[in-house]
Amino acid sequence: MIVSKKFSITVPDEVFTLMEEWAEKQGRPTANLAAYLVEAGLRAAMDKQEFVPKKKSKDGSHQ
Repeated sequence: MIVSKKFSITVPDEVFTLMEEWAEKQGRPTANLAAYLVEAGLRAAMDKQEFVPKKKSKDGSHQ
């Protein structure tokens, strides 16, 4: 089972305004866009091997 985790970040006003505009254009909440961007950034770092996870657990998540 996949479990979602929550955390908060602080971004400059300009970044938040741009994200609000982008999210509105896509018809989604700003938080959903932020989650997508974090996941996309992590996947990109893993693809470039800038970050290599330690190992996968039995449920397929990284530890």
